[in-house]
Amino acid sequence: VTNGGKTTLAEKLKKMLPNCHTISQDDFFKPESEVETDERGFKLYDVLDALYMEEMVESIHNWMKSPASSGVETEELQNTCDSLKNTEDVYILIVEGFLLYNYEPLNELWNRRYFLTLPYEECKRRRSTRVYQPADTPGYFDGHVWPMYLKYKNELEENASNIVYLDGTKSQEELLSCVYSDIIQEFKKLKE
Repeated sequence: VTNGGKTTLAEKLKKMLPNCHTISQDDFFKPESEVETDERGFKLYDVLDALYMEEMVESIHNWMKSPASSGVETEELQNTCDSLKNTEDVYILIVEGFLLYNYEPLNELWNRRYFLTLPYEECKRRRSTRVYQPADTPGYFDGHVWPMYLKYKNELEENASNIVYLDGTKSQEELLSCVYSDIIQEFKKLKE
């Protein structure tokens, strides 16, 4: 969901996990001139065609081929559990975005899937506090953003599995704790 806390959560996890790199779907938006406009004059940014998804897949595959040379800078890790400390052979990629699970070529890559949800009113409130380029036009949230969220969420629920749904109204600390704990458990399973 837009303004659900995806980037904030990814950046906080990056600081807590060893050799962690993030890729953001937002970095793959096409320029405004290449984004379609509907009959109401809304730029259609909340659809897969507004993104260079093939380039995103290529970036992920390039990282997977050589994670150690991806430019990951190991920072002083905060609150890292003992099983991950001093683990030089661990490389973690966090991919965050709003249409990741609706793009079939990506679906075979995920070890874990998290989906942040927000109720309509909270989402609209948060969206109204953000500044976008180009700026949201009047009626854009109700006329395009929210309907596309519902459309893609329904597709996701019909076609994808193994998704952990997270309540985006919870505090950043609660969300971070939940996802971090889940990643640690997944990591332990993978090492077995």
